[in-house]
Order: sequence, then structure tokens, then C-alpha cells
Amino acid sequence: MTRLVALLWLAASLQTAQQPGLRCVYWDRPVAESVAIIREAGIDRLCVPPELAQSWRAAGIDAVEISAADLASRHTLPSPGIAHRADLVSATRSPWLVASGWQFLRAPQGRFKYELTSGGGALAAAEAFAHGGDAILPVDPSGIPELGVMLAFLRQVPAPAAQATLADLGVVDDGSEEMGEVLNLLSRRNLLFEIVKPRDRRFRVTVALGSTRYPREKAADPSALALAVRRELTDQARTIRVYGSEAVICRVTHYSSGVRVQLLNYGGREIQGLRVRLRGTYRAADALVSGLGRVALDDVVTGDGATELSIPRLTIYASVDLTVR
Repeated sequence: MTRLVALLWLAASLQTAQQPGLRCVYWDRPVAESVAIIREAGIDRLCVPPELAQSWRAAGIDAVEISAADLASRHTLPSPGIAHRADLVSATRSPWLVASGWQFLRAPQGRFKYELTSGGGALAAAEAFAHGGDAILPVDPSGIPELGVMLAFLRQVPAPAAQATLADLGVVDDGSEEMGEVLNLLSRRNLLFEIVKPRDRRFRVTVALGSTRYPREKAADPSALALAVRRELTDQARTIRVYGSEAVICRVTHYSSGVRVQLLNYGGREIQGLRVRLRGTYRAADALVSGLGRVALDDVVTGDGATELSIPRLTIYASVDLTVR
């Protein structure tokens, strides 16, 4: 079945993460039957199969050729959001978030593609953008309008010349599935990590499966292991904490004059009054919120070496830049 594919070429590296704009949408339908929907979505550049490139250029759309082999070779990511798992239904359980930011952090040079369910394109685009990922998003044509709006919004988010990931702990990644699930749980709990070499001693807390503190058998329960990491780190030492939702994952980077906090809402519903606490003393005035544009922050306060602020409304994605006082 023919599908729309949004292609995000976002440069990434182990040392710095930059967010150039979203650059390409892959579309494999002929011009005559689909040019109207592409233009209505505000998409002016396409990545297309080689045999369609010339016809799209003739229609006034910038077209970049991409091969079927490229699509097939990419690692598949699940559709982001909340997983409705019958075996985990409980009034007291935290929502099970399906998020792939940790995969971008694990393999910053990786090449990915999403396997999306209906309506997942906008969140997937924001997730890949926030983490500087190279990801292709196959989207059902019905999702084109929402995706087009998100792509247009993300192009308006300015990128500092260079950003570096902020991390509170190191993780020695052995490449195993067990470690992958640990990275997933750390990310979902907003425990900011950096992949490090075994002899790297920059962090007070370093997670290495098979070590005395984190024996491999502990990975059998990655949720409990993530809780143990949080307790060792302590909440006071965490860069960021979020209050008011368990469905928000943060990406925090720093640059020459401050930090950028990007927030991804996996819950599927707008959040009112999300409270964020960031270690450090900063100035902040507003946020860029998808679907809303520039939104003034509420109750920005500093004290005890931290800055707290509230985002009045959080849709799918928001970006907040804070400058050092």
C-alpha cells in the first residue's frame, strides 16, 4: 500500500546535537494524483523514488531522490504514544509510554524509520527533531494535514549554533536488549544519561550491567533498576523534574548562553499547567508550543539553585530556551 513518508535529516553526533530544519518528505505517488494534497500540507520539498524525481521537479516541487534500498536498510521504530496493554490495566499504574528518544541517543549516527499507526506522524516528527535523529516516517495520507502543520512549526524552532547533551549519569552500553530496555526506562523517567566508555569517570553515577552495583540480573526488572538509579543519583542532583504528568519526556541540551528544554507529550491529550523544575538559575519568558506558537510561561521562580516554571498548555511538543542569569 502506498504511504506518505516524512524524512527528517537531522545531524547528530556524540559530542554535539544540532537541529537543522526538517528537510524532506518522501512520497511515492505520481504527481497528477497527489500534487494537491502535498501543496495543501505546505510541503515544498520531497524525497521521491528516482523514477519520479523529474516529474515532481517539473511541478515546481524540490525533489531529492532516495532509493528503496535506503528505506529497507533502516532500523524500525514503533509508533510513539501510550500503549494500551490489557495485562497492565490498573488504576494506580503509570502509563506505558512508547518512545524512541533513547534509541537516537544510543545510536546518534543511526538511520531509522517509524512504523506508525494512525495519527502518530506529528509526535514521531517531534520526537526525531528533539533528539537530532535521522528518521523516516511512513504516514497514512489521512495524517498529511497534521504532519504538515507539525513540520511547518518545527521549521520555526531556531537552533543554536551548537548544543551538547546535558546528562546526570553515565551508561556503559553493552549493546544488549537488556540494556536497551534500561535506557528506555531511564529516558521515560527523565533521568538524563550519556553513553560512556567503561573507564569514563566523569559521572558520579555510572550504570554498567555486570558491575557490583548493577549486576546483570537486575536488568530483568528494568523499572526497578531505573528506580535504583534514581535513588543513587538523588532527586536533588537531577537536572530536570516534571510535575503534573507522567506522559512527558524531556530532552535537555546546553549551549553557550543557556539551556534548551524540549518537552514531548506522549499522552494524546493537551496538558494544562505542566510544572518543570530545572537545576540552575536561569531567565525564561516564553515557550514555543506546537499548534499554539509562542506562549508566555507562568510562575517563573528561582531559588535554592533551581528554576521552576509552568507551561500553561502543552500540546504535542514545546521548546523552552533559558539563559543563564
